[in-house]
Amino acid sequence: MMIQTINTNPFKDQKPGTSGLRKRVTVFQQPHYLENFVQSIFDTINAPAGATLILGGDGRYYNREAIQTILKMAAANGFSQVLVGQGGILSTPAASCIIRKFNTFGGIILSASHNPGGVDGDFGIKYNTENGGPAPEKITEAIFEKSKTIQHYKIIEAADVALDVIGETNLAGMTIKVIDAVTDYAELMESLFDFSAIKDLLASGFRMKFDAMHAVTGPYAEEIFIKRLGAPSNSLMNCKPLPDFGGGHPDPNLTYAHELVEILYGDNAPDFGAASDGDGDRNMILGKGFFVTPSDSLALIAANARMVKGYAKGIAGVARSMPTSGAVDMVAKSLDIPCYETPTGWKFFGNLMDAEKVTLCGEESFGTGSSHVREKDGLWAVLFWLNILAIKRQSVEQIVKRHWLQFGRNVYSRYDYEDLPLDAANGVIHHLRDNFTAMTGKTFGQYTIQTCDDFSYTDSIDGSISTQQGLRILFTDGSRIVFRLSGTGTSGATLRIYLEAFEPDTNKHGLDAQTLLAEMIQIAMQISELKQRTGRDTPTVIT
Repeated sequence: MMIQTINTNPFKDQKPGTSGLRKRVTVFQQPHYLENFVQSIFDTINAPAGATLILGGDGRYYNREAIQTILKMAAANGFSQVLVGQGGILSTPAASCIIRKFNTFGGIILSASHNPGGVDGDFGIKYNTENGGPAPEKITEAIFEKSKTIQHYKIIEAADVALDVIGETNLAGMTIKVIDAVTDYAELMESLFDFSAIKDLLASGFRMKFDAMHAVTGPYAEEIFIKRLGAPSNSLMNCKPLPDFGGGHPDPNLTYAHELVEILYGDNAPDFGAASDGDGDRNMILGKGFFVTPSDSLALIAANARMVKGYAKGIAGVARSMPTSGAVDMVAKSLDIPCYETPTGWKFFGNLMDAEKVTLCGEESFGTGSSHVREKDGLWAVLFWLNILAIKRQSVEQIVKRHWLQFGRNVYSRYDYEDLPLDAANGVIHHLRDNFTAMTGKTFGQYTIQTCDDFSYTDSIDGSISTQQGLRILFTDGSRIVFRLSGTGTSGATLRIYLEAFEPDTNKHGLDAQTLLAEMIQIAMQISELKQRTGRDTPTVIT
């Protein structure tokens, strides 16, 4: 074992976010940078003798190099065993599945989620705890504090380990098991969903198209959709994981998954379309010429949960992030189950799941999941939709519109302004916060502001308090506008505006969201002074 001295602290004030540390590849390639963070993880979690670690990532550039470094550090830090996904590949939900199945001490996941990859792209690393979920804030804060004072890290000198062949290797007394990254996850999916019914649907002439966006879910999609469900090979696209995601942006939304969108909105469109992101934890659902918002998707899954094998006994409760629309609230009320509103971040859902208070949860940022793991799960959501379609034998659009007839429509849209100067983005937030009192009671056309606040949350499970989680402008009719700075970017800032209005009038359900929200969009621009403060008059992404 070698104890390497760190001459400088490369982190300085670059604090990792709640989803781990995400920076440019070139930042991670700095001397000692990756090692600093990994040793800080190991020092903080204080794994017991004989502990097993899960390790893998989404296959982006620098994934293999980072794995080799982490393996040598794990051996030097006394781990007994590391389970590594074959080829270094392991989706985020699959990592959670394996941590839980084999009761490991936790896992290190290498991903920058939906951020672009490649030599000039992004890289990320995070630690998931024994429950399979992201480390809570008290652990991530401790890791960061340790990284600022650490002077040494432990590593062994050894040849790189072969990652492409399943089997065992001994590294300085530590066992490295290269495992099939797909099978355990696929078996879990088969235990939850009626694969026979879905297989019959796919054999009936029903056509689907799944876009893996050259990211981690490609091998999982091939195993599940082609080998287990019998879908034709042309049902999949972009299924080979590439270090640069084929030059694309692996974020499954209407802008970045444009190739899939064009197919579903084109001539001879398939019946169903879906996409997942870089590390496999997000999803987008489409029908023929029809987009399902993530908020509506969560609500529909909750409303139809009992028809799916793994949820036939009912669900304990639901949870949504604050920016997510209230569509699932309507379903929870009809089912007489609790509905929790949390800050953005899967760890809040994990606490509620561990306490058995909720079964289903979701975020408006294309993340949906359940208590089967402790991460959002893209392919799980796709399979849930296929299971519903297999039973109802209606189109995606018919299912959504009939849901609106029963529960009303929460018209919803999100505007993303990416790569803004941080000062300008902060200026918008400070301007809004400073004018809460002045805005309250003000009328804009048919809308009157009832109240404004900065969302805060007290976790009923661990007692932690999260403040300044997003600015809410609440109107007297139940409509709302939410402003939030995103913490997942590696350059500039991303300002997101969420717009929601409840529409009970079924005659208006055929109108698109942008038409129905046009007046509210103008209000958001007026009260935020966004154009004047940032110079932007159009968003980067509209969903």
